Amino acid sequence: QVQVVESGGGLVQAGGSLRLSCAASGSIFSTPVMGWYRQAPGKQRDFVANIISGGSTNYADSVKGRFTISRDNAKNAVYLQMNNLKPEDTGVYSCYAEVIEARGLVPYDYWGQGTQVTVSS
Repeated sequence: QVQVVESGGGLVQAGGSLRLSCAASGSIFSTPVMGWYRQAPGKQRDFVANIISGGSTNYADSVKGRFTISRDNAKNAVYLQMNNLKPEDTGVYSCYAEVIEARGLVPYDYWGQGTQVTVSS
């Protein structure tokens, strides 16, 4: 069994910064991909960023230049540094980990419970 837990959300004024953290634990052989999605009220969940175990990153156009994703492979942890936050960044940020639980098994995505980020204007 695998658990994914996020932390670091909160309320911040526009232009401010927040850092989100996420860690996967349990029966884990490797985590090829870890990343973040977000969901604003009344909207669908949207991709924010992800990072491959080798370090390659991908970002949504709306956050490029403001958000930075990083990871600690030894801890199966991923971080999202969010700078110059805007009100439209408000939403529930969910972390996911693509997990291989044992050698030879196919990867499976596990999700955290989400953390609220609110940016006031």
